[in-house]
Amino acid sequence: MRSVLEPTRRTKQSGARQLANRDLTQVLRVLDTDPVASCMVSARLQEFGLDSRGAYGELWSRGGPADSLCFSGANLVPLKGSRADLRAFADRAVRGPRICSSVVGRRELALPLWDLLAEHWGPPRELRADQPLLALERTAAVTPDLRVRRVRPEEIDRYLVAAVAMFTEEIGVDPRAGDGGRGYRRRVAGLIESGRAWARFEDGEVVFKAEVGALSRRTGQIQGVWVHPDRRGQGYGTSGTAAVANVVVASGRAASLYVNCYNEVARRAYKKVGFEQIATFATVLLD
Repeated sequence: MRSVLEPTRRTKQSGARQLANRDLTQVLRVLDTDPVASCMVSARLQEFGLDSRGAYGELWSRGGPADSLCFSGANLVPLKGSRADLRAFADRAVRGPRICSSVVGRRELALPLWDLLAEHWGPPRELRADQPLLALERTAAVTPDLRVRRVRPEEIDRYLVAAVAMFTEEIGVDPRAGDGGRGYRRRVAGLIESGRAWARFEDGEVVFKAEVGALSRRTGQIQGVWVHPDRRGQGYGTSGTAAVANVVVASGRAASLYVNCYNEVARRAYKKVGFEQIATFATVLLD
């Protein structure tokens, strides 16, 4: 005899649904069990909640936040779930036009999700399958660069030169393409105005830069670390990153970042600072 619970179970598990603000408390509780890996999403939800999809994207689940979670916005970020959950997320993602420029997250989730999406979204522009996720919860183990400071709003034009150079070098595309750079300038301006862009200037030129791209209640994720080509190999990256990490740690948060496995120079620098690997990310960059 069929159980009366079976139809309910099939309905609950049939597909991914969009979560709303009534789910926010439970979602944040789940994300707090993995605060470093979930920082990008936690920061957005803590600022915008779950009903402001125009501001940040959507959060999906299949069976409830404790069972599975996936963020869909400029990035598609699987956060929790089984193979069946990832299938449901992939089915929902391909139902309409693609809005994300990458699939990113813990490798054990991001790569299986990409496997389900690849036949629909075509070959990636680049697949970065091994990106150590690092964290630091104490003061840096090296002396920080005392000349690294917050960028001031009136310095945006000089900072943008370095930001564009970093983005182009790291991602392989010019962030000004498409709209002449207006969108990227707004994004950088927002980081500067919120006090999350840091740099060392010499003779009016940026020689080191980094940003705290995502800031949740428990974690600050550092991104965009860059040293001017003429200053590389002189310790600017190590001491500069230490300066930014110390500010994050002093705020009561863990400092984090993730790095490509093949970037041995950066990995050595972050190890000197005191960062330790806690997981592995993967990123699929899309055209």
